[in-house]
Amino acid sequence: MSHFSNLCRILLSNSKNNLQSYEKHCQVRSLFTTFIAEKNVAFNLSDIGEGIREVVIKEWFVKVGDKVSQFDNICEVQSDKASVTITSRYDGIITKLHYNIDDTALVGKPLVDLDVDGQDDSKSAEMKEKFTPDVDIQPTSISTSYIKEDKKIDPQEGKEILCIPSVRRLAKEHKINLSRIMGSGKNGRILKEDIIKYLETDGDSITQKRPVNSDSKIEPISGFRKAMLKTMTEALKIPHFVYSDEITVTKLSDLRKELQSIEELRETKITFMPFFIKALSNALLRYPLINSSLDEKCENVIYHKHHNVGVAMDTTAGLAVPVIKHVESLSVTEIAVKLKQLSVSGKKGVFAPDDLTGGTISISNIGIVGGTYTKPVILPPQVAILAIGRSKTLPRFDQTGSVIAEQILNVSASADHRIVDGATMANFIRTVKRQIENPYLLLLNL
Repeated sequence: MSHFSNLCRILLSNSKNNLQSYEKHCQVRSLFTTFIAEKNVAFNLSDIGEGIREVVIKEWFVKVGDKVSQFDNICEVQSDKASVTITSRYDGIITKLHYNIDDTALVGKPLVDLDVDGQDDSKSAEMKEKFTPDVDIQPTSISTSYIKEDKKIDPQEGKEILCIPSVRRLAKEHKINLSRIMGSGKNGRILKEDIIKYLETDGDSITQKRPVNSDSKIEPISGFRKAMLKTMTEALKIPHFVYSDEITVTKLSDLRKELQSIEELRETKITFMPFFIKALSNALLRYPLINSSLDEKCENVIYHKHHNVGVAMDTTAGLAVPVIKHVESLSVTEIAVKLKQLSVSGKKGVFAPDDLTGGTISISNIGIVGGTYTKPVILPPQVAILAIGRSKTLPRFDQTGSVIAEQILNVSASADHRIVDGATMANFIRTVKRQIENPYLLLLNL
């Protein structure tokens, strides 16, 4: 007889002693049951990679009563790294949407329910809740405690606490009373970020609710802004130093105009950025330390084989840093084409997950918004970032001492001073400068 049949007999007998004996006999840590309501199936949000545990529902492509087939679009979700379209794995009719627009959905939890009449029950069971190690179920009882783990009543404060088990463990490790923290998640749920903020401020300004003006607008941090919050918090732990210089781009500007006159390149918008990205890559061949990262324990330097350059972009969803992969093997025009593709995605605020991962160094064009100098912030685990300012026509002296008009822009580079010294960064920028000021050397990598 199956374990499930034995379990049903135990439940019907309502014998606690028999239940304990059964658990001991089967040598299981805990027992729980999942009931499938005939052909009604819960379609869970699957793991979309990169450690993403929650997403925001941005758009539903279905409604209750709609008939869907496998691979039909269900919804579009926004994580702190990318936008992803979720497709159906089943044929059926939508019977329930578990979230509204802008709600936060958790990986592993149901997105929609479907009536999958005609499908095998064994496939239906695949969607139901599974046991996860994060949940602490007592071995001597059968209950739904694994579902209610997010809710606990603090015995001292009498306050209901909402948080996932991993957050509860983090608080326990740091001996934090969760009842003293005001959660920033939905319905006051305590998030990991709340714990980190509490630790950083020693609890100041978090334990009490701040009065909010009735005219104020409250908007939760999500999407790319949430990614920026996390990344910049980590970046502040890095000892930065900044090296700045000015670069003459008169010859490069003339070359751009010549290239734009070529019919095959008219559709490709060639700005200064593709040239700078290529010069950056050429310089990395000479100074590979700039294309490295530290391991988690800060004991080893990891040298990256490929030059994956992240390009900071101001998108409709906030600041994003999509990545152009393997720049060392691309030409200037190929870089320009990829930049254009990423720019189109940025205007929509939608990037593929692969577009936003794997960067080994970053570059930002602050000149687009009119800046001259800036102090760019490193994106961990990278060790350097370059920022170029706006070009201006300024008076300069030629070799004979005569005053001439030159196009000048300023470049600022930040580096992780734990492994990069000032001389290395200065030589690196000097190499970039030499190739930009003499663009034919750039194309020859001299």
